[in-house]
Amino acid sequence: MSVREQVQAVIDGILAGDILGTFDRYYADDVVMSENGADERAGKAANRAYEEAFVNGVEFHGASVGAVLVDGDRAAVEWTFDLTPKGGERVQQRQVAVQEWRDGQIVRETFYHG
Repeated sequence: MSVREQVQAVIDGILAGDILGTFDRYYADDVVMSENGADERAGKAANRAYEEAFVNGVEFHGASVGAVLVDGDRAAVEWTFDLTPKGGERVQQRQVAVQEWRDGQIVRETFYHG
């Protein structure tokens, strides 16, 4: 499967609402993730815990994708999430996820938002 096909599979999984299942399948054991390039989280377990806290802290209404760019083993995906934080107001959250892929899995991902 090409990187473009793998990126699309991640998009499809998230759009279907399977955020954690998609994470389990497409993220490497040594993945490094961060928000706006700060406070990097290393390892699949730490990042899954972060994703679980996100999923459990919101009501997910859906998502849409804008631009998708793939260049070799790097990709960028423009996302708009429709969600309601627990105890909060419904919001549209926009972000760009910049990914680095290796052997069919994401090894680095930075989310740019806010």
